Amino acid sequence: MGDRMTREEFLEKIYARTYSELKEDRLRLVCVKVPGKEISLAQLIGVSETRIYQNLGLHIGTHLGEDHTGESIGLLHLTPADAAVVAADVATKNGHIELGFLDRFSGTVILLGRRAHVRSALEGVIDFFRYELNFTVCGITEE
Repeated sequence: MGDRMTREEFLEKIYARTYSELKEDRLRLVCVKVPGKEISLAQLIGVSETRIYQNLGLHIGTHLGEDHTGESIGLLHLTPADAAVVAADVATKNGHIELGFLDRFSGTVILLGRRAHVRSALEGVIDFFRYELNFTVCGITEE
Protein backbone atom coordinates (compact mmCIF):
# COMPACT_ATOMS: atom_id res chain seq x y z
CA MET A 1 0.00 0.00 0.00
CA GLY A 2 2.95 2.35 0.16
CA ASP A 3 2.46 5.41 2.34
CA ARG A 4 -1.30 4.93 2.68
CA MET A 5 -2.69 3.96 6.07
CA THR A 6 -5.15 1.17 6.51
CA ARG A 7 -8.55 2.08 7.85
CA GLU A 8 -7.69 0.52 11.21
CA GLU A 9 -4.42 2.49 11.46
CA PHE A 10 -6.26 5.70 10.62
CA LEU A 11 -8.93 5.10 13.28
CA GLU A 12 -6.28 4.23 15.87
CA LYS A 13 -4.43 7.46 15.09
CA ILE A 14 -7.57 9.62 15.30
CA TYR A 15 -8.87 8.09 18.52
CA ALA A 16 -5.46 8.09 20.19
CA ARG A 17 -5.29 11.89 19.97
CA THR A 18 -6.62 13.93 22.86
CA TYR A 19 -9.32 16.56 22.55
CA SER A 20 -6.80 19.35 23.12
CA GLU A 21 -4.91 18.16 20.05
CA LEU A 22 -8.08 17.80 18.01
CA LYS A 23 -9.71 21.12 18.86
CA GLU A 24 -7.19 23.01 16.71
CA ASP A 25 -8.15 20.91 13.67
CA ARG A 26 -11.39 21.08 11.83
CA LEU A 27 -13.32 18.32 13.50
CA ARG A 28 -16.63 17.07 12.23
CA LEU A 29 -18.59 14.37 14.00
CA VAL A 30 -21.58 12.85 12.33
CA CYS A 31 -24.08 10.79 14.27
CA VAL A 32 -26.24 8.59 12.13
CA LYS A 33 -29.18 6.57 13.31
CA VAL A 34 -29.79 3.58 11.13
CA PRO A 35 -32.99 1.94 12.26
CA GLY A 36 -33.34 -1.73 11.73
CA LYS A 37 -36.24 -3.30 9.96
CA GLU A 38 -38.24 -4.44 12.93
CA ILE A 39 -41.50 -4.58 14.77
CA SER A 40 -40.50 -3.97 18.37
CA LEU A 41 -43.97 -3.92 19.94
CA ALA A 42 -47.13 -5.84 19.16
CA GLN A 43 -49.46 -5.59 22.15
CA LEU A 44 -53.08 -6.67 22.43
CA ILE A 45 -55.03 -5.02 25.22
CA GLY A 46 -58.09 -7.14 25.88
CA VAL A 47 -61.08 -5.25 27.20
CA SER A 48 -60.32 -1.58 27.61
CA GLU A 49 -61.74 1.03 29.91
CA THR A 50 -62.94 4.50 28.95
CA ARG A 51 -59.95 6.18 30.57
CA ILE A 52 -57.53 4.21 28.37
CA TYR A 53 -59.19 5.56 25.23
CA GLN A 54 -59.22 9.06 26.64
CA ASN A 55 -55.57 8.93 27.71
CA LEU A 56 -54.59 7.71 24.24
CA GLY A 57 -56.66 10.51 22.69
CA LEU A 58 -58.84 8.04 20.79
CA HIS A 59 -62.06 9.85 21.67
CA ILE A 60 -61.21 13.02 19.70
CA GLY A 61 -60.61 13.94 16.08
CA THR A 62 -62.03 11.44 13.63
CA HIS A 63 -63.35 9.38 16.55
CA LEU A 64 -65.22 12.26 18.18
CA GLY A 65 -68.40 11.01 19.79
CA GLU A 66 -67.49 7.33 19.42
CA ASP A 67 -67.33 5.08 22.46
CA HIS A 68 -64.98 2.13 22.09
CA THR A 69 -65.18 1.10 25.73
CA GLY A 70 -65.00 -2.65 26.06
CA GLU A 71 -63.26 -3.15 22.73
CA SER A 72 -59.68 -4.29 22.35
CA ILE A 73 -56.69 -2.17 21.41
CA GLY A 74 -53.77 -3.32 19.32
CA LEU A 75 -50.50 -1.41 19.58
CA LEU A 76 -47.64 -1.65 17.07
CA HIS A 77 -44.27 0.07 16.90
CA LEU A 78 -42.22 -0.26 13.73
CA THR A 79 -38.91 0.93 12.36
CA PRO A 80 -38.42 2.46 9.91
CA ALA A 81 -41.30 4.65 10.98
CA ASP A 82 -42.95 4.93 7.57
CA ALA A 83 -43.56 1.17 7.65
CA ALA A 84 -46.52 2.09 9.89
CA VAL A 85 -48.47 2.98 6.75
CA VAL A 86 -47.96 -0.52 5.34
CA ALA A 87 -48.80 -2.07 8.71
CA ALA A 88 -52.09 -0.15 8.86
CA ASP A 89 -52.99 -1.33 5.36
CA VAL A 90 -52.17 -4.96 6.15
CA ALA A 91 -54.04 -4.78 9.48
CA THR A 92 -57.25 -3.49 7.92
CA LYS A 93 -57.14 -6.33 5.39
CA ASN A 94 -56.66 -9.00 8.07
CA GLY A 95 -59.33 -8.07 10.58
CA HIS A 96 -62.52 -6.06 10.80
CA ILE A 97 -60.85 -3.28 12.78
CA GLU A 98 -60.75 0.50 12.93
CA LEU A 99 -57.55 2.44 12.65
CA GLY A 100 -57.39 4.38 15.90
CA PHE A 101 -54.10 6.17 15.24
CA LEU A 102 -51.27 6.13 12.73
CA ASP A 103 -48.03 8.09 12.97
CA ARG A 104 -45.66 7.61 10.06
CA PHE A 105 -43.03 9.72 11.83
CA SER A 106 -42.77 7.67 15.03
CA GLY A 107 -43.83 4.29 13.62
CA THR A 108 -46.87 3.91 15.86
CA VAL A 109 -50.12 2.20 14.89
CA ILE A 110 -53.16 1.75 17.15
CA LEU A 111 -55.93 -0.63 16.12
CA LEU A 112 -59.44 -0.81 17.60
CA GLY A 113 -62.07 -3.51 17.51
CA ARG A 114 -63.24 -6.85 18.85
CA ARG A 115 -60.49 -8.94 20.43
CA ALA A 116 -60.52 -11.68 17.78
CA HIS A 117 -60.39 -9.13 14.96
CA VAL A 118 -57.57 -7.11 16.54
CA ARG A 119 -55.61 -10.32 17.17
CA SER A 120 -56.13 -11.41 13.56
CA ALA A 121 -54.97 -7.99 12.33
CA LEU A 122 -51.85 -8.11 14.53
CA GLU A 123 -51.04 -11.64 13.38
CA GLY A 124 -51.47 -10.58 9.75
CA VAL A 125 -49.06 -7.68 10.21
CA ILE A 126 -46.48 -9.83 12.01
CA ASP A 127 -46.62 -12.55 9.35
CA PHE A 128 -46.48 -10.12 6.42
CA PHE A 129 -43.51 -8.21 7.82
CA ARG A 130 -41.68 -11.40 8.81
CA TYR A 131 -42.17 -13.43 5.64
CA GLU A 132 -42.68 -10.85 2.89
CA LEU A 133 -40.48 -7.97 4.04
CA ASN A 134 -37.90 -9.93 6.08
CA PHE A 135 -38.32 -7.77 9.18
CA THR A 136 -37.25 -8.87 12.62
CA VAL A 137 -40.50 -9.16 14.55
CA CYS A 138 -41.50 -9.66 18.15
CA GLY A 139 -44.27 -11.88 19.35
CA ILE A 140 -47.71 -10.58 20.23
CA THR A 141 -48.09 -9.94 23.92
CA GLU A 142 -51.53 -9.69 25.40
CA GLU A 143 -53.20 -8.76 28.58
